[in-house]
Amino acid sequence: MTARIQNAASHPDITTGVQQIFKEVYAGGVPRETLELVHLRASQINGCSACADAGTAGKAGVSAEKLLAVATWYENPLFDDAERAALALTEAATRLSDRPGAVTDEIWAEAARHYDERQLASLVLMVAITNFFNRINTTFRVPAGTRWD
Repeated sequence: MTARIQNAASHPDITTGVQQIFKEVYAGGVPRETLELVHLRASQINGCSACADAGTAGKAGVSAEKLLAVATWYENPLFDDAERAALALTEAATRLSDRPGAVTDEIWAEAARHYDERQLASLVLMVAITNFFNRINTTFRVPAGTRWD
């Protein structure tokens, strides 16, 4: 696959803005491992190989076994209830067009059982920024292994 545009992130205002959002995401009190699982799952759903590859879940302490199981989180005992709630929220917020009201009250309530408001905001921001990058990278055909500088 050949990228359609080179160095899409070279605009300093874009890079600065995105870095500020990530700063807020990681300051929200959600375990880094959970945030990286959220990033990986949204990227899998959207078919963004560049984002799935660029994730830092392994560096955040997520085991290789767990990384390989992210696509089957809903039936895999490696994931705890809080991670399941975060991943359910991720799937619902990423698959908005699959059904009206995709982020149901039940999905939200389960997430709210495990995370406070600041953490919920952090999770939603991580889903949103991941979906943002997924759309950019898939549209520009950014290949896996490419890093935003």
